[in-house]
Amino acid sequence: MTREHPPEPLDFFIWTVEDVGSWLEEINLGGYRQIFKENGVNGEYLESMSVFTTEQILHFIRRHHMKWGDFITLCKELRRIKVACLKGEQRVRRPWWAPSCLSVVFVKAAKRNRQSRVVSLKLES
Repeated sequence: MTREHPPEPLDFFIWTVEDVGSWLEEINLGGYRQIFKENGVNGEYLESMSVFTTEQILHFIRRHHMKWGDFITLCKELRRIKVACLKGEQRVRRPWWAPSCLSVVFVKAAKRNRQSRVVSLKLES
């Protein structure tokens, strides 16, 4: 299946491993694409990083052979996506893999999902 649009940034929690790899390229961290793929880092995993303990962060950095500066860049970019979600800066659209006949269903579900995530992001801050 081919993709018309890249994954919507605010839907990063449903990104596949391939979507994460594309995003790494966009934020100039493409050198980590293969190791993230090998470790199965998807959007759900990226979202869970916000509750990592110091020990989990160090383990992540070691496992992915990351430089501290690159890890900080990764975290800043994830935070930028979450702030954009809070501000409502991105429109909701049907995922690339969803059939067009279900567009309305996916957009409504995404809006509800985002509203609940905005609440959790406000609590997180």
